[in-house]
Amino acid sequence: MLKNNRLSVSTFFFVNGFLYANWTARLPELQAFFGVNHTGLGTLLLVSALGALIAMPFAGWLTTQYGTQKITTYSALLLCSMVPFVPLYANLILIGGLFFILGLASGAMDVAMNGQAVFVERKWGKPIMSSFHAIFSIGMALGALAGAWFANISLSLTTHFFIIAGLGIVACIMAANYLVNDTPSPQAISSENSPKEKTFQLPTKAILPLGIIAFCGMTGEGSMADWSAIFMNKVIGESASFSALAFGSFGVSMTIGRIFGDYFTEKLGKRKLMIYDSLLAIVGLAIALGFDNPWTTLMGFFLVGLGLSTIVPIVYSTAGNTKGVSPSVGIAMATSIGYAGFFVGPPTIGFLADMYGLRIGLCFTLVLFVVMLGFILRLKEKKEKL
Repeated sequence: MLKNNRLSVSTFFFVNGFLYANWTARLPELQAFFGVNHTGLGTLLLVSALGALIAMPFAGWLTTQYGTQKITTYSALLLCSMVPFVPLYANLILIGGLFFILGLASGAMDVAMNGQAVFVERKWGKPIMSSFHAIFSIGMALGALAGAWFANISLSLTTHFFIIAGLGIVACIMAANYLVNDTPSPQAISSENSPKEKTFQLPTKAILPLGIIAFCGMTGEGSMADWSAIFMNKVIGESASFSALAFGSFGVSMTIGRIFGDYFTEKLGKRKLMIYDSLLAIVGLAIALGFDNPWTTLMGFFLVGLGLSTIVPIVYSTAGNTKGVSPSVGIAMATSIGYAGFFVGPPTIGFLADMYGLRIGLCFTLVLFVVMLGFILRLKEKKEKL
């Protein structure tokens, strides 16, 4: 049964990554379809981030009322159902509303499925959180490759998105029955004495530094997802199909890093591994932005993926095991701070790109990587336990 639990949770991680990568891999075409510049696209991505940020603390509370099993399933089905509507209309008001709903579903799913992962990790008896995020990255890598292939054969965006959404719905329905059943009893829900039931808790002293690290790392992940293909297309000058490989390179390296992430976490320790991760991300993005050759750009994005691969799993695992809060509430605290970076990232990169070029815009992400390293080193000086 435990293996079924792990496989089921892995399925939701895979679907989430696969759907996300499919539509982000075709962002250059979506940008043209919507008829917006970099700032306009950044604003749409910001609206999606707003939806996710609003959903996260609320989803953490909902899991204490109804369990992560139900919230994971319902949010996943909502996400899958909304994807096919992305390329149907070019009306920016409708698109903005749709992106907001996508953000709500994605944010709730992120919190709930990671809460499920914490439960399975506890049952397993050793670190396996990174493996779930490896499955997510496999989904992203395959999604990016699928997006590149669909773009190469000139399949319409509408047909493409209906296909992947249908596959996602079927997979989630099949996997839902094997999630960990953590539905609370009516007595537990009505209890006023348990701290796990508090709504919209502010981040605790232990979780706050993790949230700041997540802020930098998750904004970096979002930057690669949202802008790597566009950078390859607009700055390096490659075709739309080849440009989709930019995000694919990032996704593949994220997968490799997360497959071995649990091993290196045990061997090196969380703090030391995060220091190495930060250095890899800094060097990789510097290479990607410093050269005009498409292959060095791909290599740079590859190194960024390796560097960011275990940052979020470490943050989630630690926040989800914080005393005094339920796994999903702890994760919601950290990820709410992390996703706040999307309020800064998309519009800042888009604005800088329109003013000075996308290369300068992505330097904002490079600065965040340096800040992330600084906070990790500061935690070491304070002897915080990550």
